[in-house]
Amino acid sequence: VAGFKMPAYRAAPAGKTGLPVVLVLSEIFGVHEYIADTARRFAKAGYLAIAPELFVRQGDAQGYGEMAKLIAEVISQVPDAQVMGDLDATVKWAAANGGDTSKLGITGFCWGGRQVWLYSAHNPAVKAGVAWYGRLVGQQNALTPKNPVDVAGQLHGPVLGLYGAADTGIPLDTVDKMKSALAGGSAAAKASTFVVYPDAPHAFHADYRPSFRKEPAEDGWKRALAWFKQHGVA
Repeated sequence: VAGFKMPAYRAAPAGKTGLPVVLVLSEIFGVHEYIADTARRFAKAGYLAIAPELFVRQGDAQGYGEMAKLIAEVISQVPDAQVMGDLDATVKWAAANGGDTSKLGITGFCWGGRQVWLYSAHNPAVKAGVAWYGRLVGQQNALTPKNPVDVAGQLHGPVLGLYGAADTGIPLDTVDKMKSALAGGSAAAKASTFVVYPDAPHAFHADYRPSFRKEPAEDGWKRALAWFKQHGVA
């Protein structure tokens, strides 16, 4: 990417080309084993799955033990524009390495879930997105000039939002704001939808954390695969 070699984790069915592509966007902890495992699960479902390290320029997310410090020193320093460019480069790489980018999907968790909404508004090639508990509103600054609610009406591919009603960081009124913004937007915006799991906390899909909730995680996964199939990614 502009002379920078961005690391990424790739998983795909062996020996196959012309594969549908899914970008897998990590939480703030980077591409650790859980994200790699999620990419492999998509590969087993027939996808070329790629999880790029989207904040490696700013620091090593896995080298921090303290979340507040990680957010302050690394995550909050990552410009959305950089992320969009890195994802564009990932798609370009996929097209040259066995992927069929006319069948492009994107999914992400927490920090990555927010980026799913932004990228689905950024790239006309996105057929569909699945955002797991990504923040929808927030402060605007030079690095994050727009939030998902600001670009909701401009989606190119419909997004399935998988959220938890017990998520203390994403109040349900922000989901309602997003629904209103989507309702007045593009065809893809209007086709977007939310599933809110009643008792699920933030990070309910993260099977290595105490926040993991088996039933919503498994239901969300099935819905994600069905969503991609419904909208021409699979």
